[in-house]
Amino acid sequence: MAGNHVRKKLGEGKLAVGLTLRIAPSIEMAAVARQAGFDWLFLDMEHGSMAVHHVGQLSIAAGMAGITPIARVTHQDLATAARLLDAGAHGIVFPHVDTAEEARTAADACRFAPVGKRSFGGMPPSLGFAPIPATEVTRKSNDLVFIVAMIETEKAVANADAIAAVPGIDCLLIGSNDLSLDMGIHGDFGNAKIVSAYEAVIGACRKHGKVPGMGGIYDTVFAKQYVQMGARFILGGSDLALITAGAKARTDFFSSLL
Repeated sequence: MAGNHVRKKLGEGKLAVGLTLRIAPSIEMAAVARQAGFDWLFLDMEHGSMAVHHVGQLSIAAGMAGITPIARVTHQDLATAARLLDAGAHGIVFPHVDTAEEARTAADACRFAPVGKRSFGGMPPSLGFAPIPATEVTRKSNDLVFIVAMIETEKAVANADAIAAVPGIDCLLIGSNDLSLDMGIHGDFGNAKIVSAYEAVIGACRKHGKVPGMGGIYDTVFAKQYVQMGARFILGGSDLALITAGAKARTDFFSSLL
């Protein structure tokens, strides 16, 4: 397996851009995403019908293609998070993390002792089923996994410093849609409240050596603004949105011919 491509890109000071898969859970999408230049797959089990089996198959395909599979579970679904890591995911996104306590619980569930409480289930696909000692499995798995806490409420923004300080949390990803909804300004991504939230979260990440992330913003002006502010772990688009946009552009072209 190629290791965690996201960690490599971020370690080089580059962006790590992901493709959300929600309606197209086919293993071919791993190769398609890699060919298109994406760095990671956002395998979304919070919004959509994707199952553990889909995530497992996509994770194995992605790992072999050199693209990092990271799955989102529902709120504090620790049991599913552990199953997805056992199935081959290289990371977990926990939505709606509002407090340091929630962040700590999530991080502990995804790493083995002595730094966490993850249950040992044998050799995971993420390590290529290599015949190595169990102690090596736990060490390598702990190094590989990438844990993301989503910041999606004003409460979470207020607690960003405490969340970023939690050992085992690698990234704070701002869920801009839910955050703006919580603020009563849904979709107004240039609003001063959103700018202030990005400043707070990015500042907390810099203070504690964590990665700031941007989700839900695809307007090029606002996306550029927040990347220039420091966002590095980026949601770059979804299968549904990109397929719809491409299909609409094609039908618009043919409609224009007559």
